[in-house]
Amino acid sequence: MENKKSLLYKDSGVNIKSANNLIKKIKSLARKTHAKEVMNNIGGFSSLCAIPKKYHQPILVLSTDGVGTKLRFAIDNNIYKNIGVDLVAMCVNDIITQGAQPLFFLDYYATGKLNLDISIKIIEGIITGCEISKCSLVGGETSEMPGMSSRKIENN
Repeated sequence: MENKKSLLYKDSGVNIKSANNLIKKIKSLARKTHAKEVMNNIGGFSSLCAIPKKYHQPILVLSTDGVGTKLRFAIDNNIYKNIGVDLVAMCVNDIITQGAQPLFFLDYYATGKLNLDISIKIIEGIITGCEISKCSLVGGETSEMPGMSSRKIENN
C-alpha cells in the first residue's frame, strides 16, 4: 500500500487562519448593511433573504460585474477602498437601469496572497457601496489562490 502524503491548504500557500480572521471582520461589517429581510448571517454556503412585503408581484433583477482594469490603478496608487465601492456601483447601476431596486449583494474576492489590511479596505468599500445603495451584503466568497494570476499563466 502506498503511503500518500496528504495535501493541506497551507502546502499550496493558502492561509486558512487569515481567511477566517477576514470572514469574522466581514461579518461584523456586513451586519451594518442588513435589512430585516436578511434571514441569516454571512459564513454559510448560501444566503437566505425574504422579498420585502411591499412588492406584490416581485420580479428579481440580478447582476454581476467586476472592476476591470481599474484594479491596476488601485494597486499602483494604493487606494483599495474605492475598488469595493466601484464594484457595488457597477452592479447596482445595471439593476437600476432595469427600473429595479437593489436589495442584496454578494461579493467574490480572489487574490493570489491574502493581505488582511488590503482585503479589509476593499471589503469596507463594498460595505460603503452597499450603504450608499441601500442594499444588504449577504454573503460571498473569499478565495486565496497563490500563483493563479501570475504572468506565466496569463501568457499561456
